[in-house]
Amino acid sequence: MTESTLTITSQSQLADAVFRESGQNVNLCYQCRKCAAGCPVSYAMDYRPAQLIHAIRLGADDLVLNSKTPWLCASCETCTTRCPQEVDVAKVMDAVKIIAVREGVKPPIPEVASFYRAALANIKKCGRMYELGMIVGLKLRTFDFFKDAGLGMKMFRKGKLKMIPSLTGARTTWKIFRRVKRFERKNQTT
Repeated sequence: MTESTLTITSQSQLADAVFRESGQNVNLCYQCRKCAAGCPVSYAMDYRPAQLIHAIRLGADDLVLNSKTPWLCASCETCTTRCPQEVDVAKVMDAVKIIAVREGVKPPIPEVASFYRAALANIKKCGRMYELGMIVGLKLRTFDFFKDAGLGMKMFRKGKLKMIPSLTGARTTWKIFRRVKRFERKNQTT
């Protein structure tokens, strides 16, 4: 049977949702665990990437959506490059986060979600990453004002944190955000 005629169906609604969100068919995974073997943060995860993919296939929605694993994923794509079935595991992790947020599931590691929101807001505002602004945004979201203050001062003294953001290319980024917003609105109505 050729690859183009192979059809793998899913009984799991979560697997279907992941496919719709990411275009990744988790049913192609045959649990070789190469993804977990190369993952630089798997030691901190509650479930290894292959285990989470298996849970998606089984329809264990609560386990998957409340797992720390997608939130700890560094999106380094080591898992993706190692997968013999060409499943983009990093995309699957992103899809799980999107689905969890959409369904109102509180992130098990709120600091990571706060970091994502602060970084995205910063890029949306400045057109690129403005580290000092992102740090301020993160501290305002987490109310953890003095954690890493010593490291921040050290970076500032060495010139690693700029006081004023560069707005080079900001217009292009703003246009991209507007197009994405229009696209999202259009797809919500259809």
